[in-house]
Amino acid sequence: MDKNTDELLIKYYENLSVAISENDSFYCEHEPFHPSEGYPEYTLGSICNCKNPAYAAVRSCLQSLGMDMENYGKVSWNPFMNIIKPGNTVVLKPNFVLSRHYSEGNLFSIITHPSVLRAIIDYVYISLKGEGEIIIADAPQMDCDFEELLKATRLTSIKDLYQLKYGFEIKILDLRDFWLEKNKTDDTFASTEKRHSLIGDPKGSVLVNLSKKSKFYGLENLDNIYGADYNRNETIRHHHNDIHEYIVSKTIMDADVVISVPKLKVHKKVGVTLNSKGLVGINTNKNCLIHFTLGTPEKGGDQFPSKLLSMRETLLIKTQRKLSDILLSSKNPIYDSIYKFSYQIYRKFIRPWYGTISKDKLILDAGNWNGNESAWRMVSDLMHIAIFADNKGVLHSEPQRKIFSVVDGIIGGENNGPLTPECNYAGIIAAGYNPIAVDVVCTALMGLNHKKIKSILNLLDGPYGFDSNNIIIYGGKKYSNVLKMPGKYLDFKPHPGWLNIKN
Repeated sequence: MDKNTDELLIKYYENLSVAISENDSFYCEHEPFHPSEGYPEYTLGSICNCKNPAYAAVRSCLQSLGMDMENYGKVSWNPFMNIIKPGNTVVLKPNFVLSRHYSEGNLFSIITHPSVLRAIIDYVYISLKGEGEIIIADAPQMDCDFEELLKATRLTSIKDLYQLKYGFEIKILDLRDFWLEKNKTDDTFASTEKRHSLIGDPKGSVLVNLSKKSKFYGLENLDNIYGADYNRNETIRHHHNDIHEYIVSKTIMDADVVISVPKLKVHKKVGVTLNSKGLVGINTNKNCLIHFTLGTPEKGGDQFPSKLLSMRETLLIKTQRKLSDILLSSKNPIYDSIYKFSYQIYRKFIRPWYGTISKDKLILDAGNWNGNESAWRMVSDLMHIAIFADNKGVLHSEPQRKIFSVVDGIIGGENNGPLTPECNYAGIIAAGYNPIAVDVVCTALMGLNHKKIKSILNLLDGPYGFDSNNIIIYGGKKYSNVLKMPGKYLDFKPHPGWLNIKN
């Protein structure tokens, strides 16, 4: 990049404006999610007979941010004109995680709704003027059935609309290299026979070594780290000494602009999801991501709080983890069978005598509590990569791409988030240039204290950080004091392991 480009990108992230728009707390369910009003700049013609609150709220946020205000209300209004240029590659990064709600709740308390994506796509296309690429890409959790996800979201209806009307292709990519088949009642383990290979990112992956810039650099006890899958040796291989490697999507890294579209949702390992934690979805190998460290804090771990488990319960947990290390990490059908047989023996003969661990305690397992010292470091590393790593994996001191944020809070997720949350009918869309600033504002909106959430607090102190008092909030007087009076607005229930972050 030339000097002028570097300066423009630095200035871009210095814009701490965040817009909030409040609307009805339901989604338009009529594909392909047309707006319910004929806005001057809207050129597709078709209007939805039912109300589309998300579309209106996204548009309102772009207007509140003062984007291309001299043309607002005209056919020529182009809100992304200073961010997106014709010929750019623009990647929309939604929060797709799962294809169903395993507690039979509302799937859209977990994932980004397509009506939000539709509104963004329309304004991106205006800026591209038909030249460039629009890609929707994410790497959901391993047990997300992507075909089921596409059916639930009806995303292909938007793709088909643009192909029919403009002859313009919108790509929808599953960035994973495998998925895990899981039945609704199947809560056991990720067996080899249920793993199915996927094409993954068609452009491949980029390896980024943060080395001494990683938040894990210099930590002891890295031999006890745990990733997203059973193979701890793989996770340790990517995180030891001055090696701290992440394998990320080249499609994401090639983008000129990434539009992050996360869910307004609480999270069991870092407190809130939003933009920062949502970056987990740019990784094509999630076993490079350290989720927690085995053991309790006095032993250098963060798997469980201290003094929570009895000796009997500790033995149960250690035995289960050791069996996973020995048997499941190899992804061998024979070892899978041995593990399954061992589990059946435990259920029939040992559990009735030895007992179990209560759900109130198990919900904190795997670092699902506010003492998790691993996951926030991973989140900080990912933000560093997203902003400062180029498409070859080389780190720079200047930003390498723009990230714009639009948060879907029409229906948010609370309590047991991020995977089985309850609905919070918030009716909110928030947007901004600096994804960390947006996360600070959204956390306060949820009635949670960002100063008690290390994944946010650490980012504010990093090379991309700022004084949160300098954030400017648009959207009316109701929200002007969000940061000064947190807790006054949306009353989100934190995850049970994160009750301390409630204002």
